[in-house]
Amino acid sequence: QVQLVESGGGAVQAGGSLRLSCAASGDTFSNYRMGWFRQAPGKEREGVATIYNGGRSTFYGDSVKGRFTISQDNAENTLYLQMNSLKPEDTAMYYCAAGGSRHLLSLRASRYDYWGQGTQVTVSS
Repeated sequence: QVQLVESGGGAVQAGGSLRLSCAASGDTFSNYRMGWFRQAPGKEREGVATIYNGGRSTFYGDSVKGRFTISQDNAENTLYLQMNSLKPEDTAMYYCAAGGSRHLLSLRASRYDYWGQGTQVTVSS
């Protein structure tokens, strides 16, 4: 099992940047496919980005491609999401998740087993 704790959320104006962190404990971090998801009120949970193959491969949702960057530090057991050029529609609770095959990409929430408690990101226009 792995425990996940997100941090780094906050309020920012459109065009600004934030970096989210997700500290992992428990099992070996690099054994898992990792992902960032977000959920806005009244909407379904959306896959934002995933990193797999021990951190060598990444994949992004269309809505964030070119603006967000997912990365991980295996030595520190920490997952990151650098968010640039933020838009009001990026406002949501952001969750990190772990699970599934470390060799396969997925942005489907059902393919992940472990979740953090979330960190709120609010982007004002």
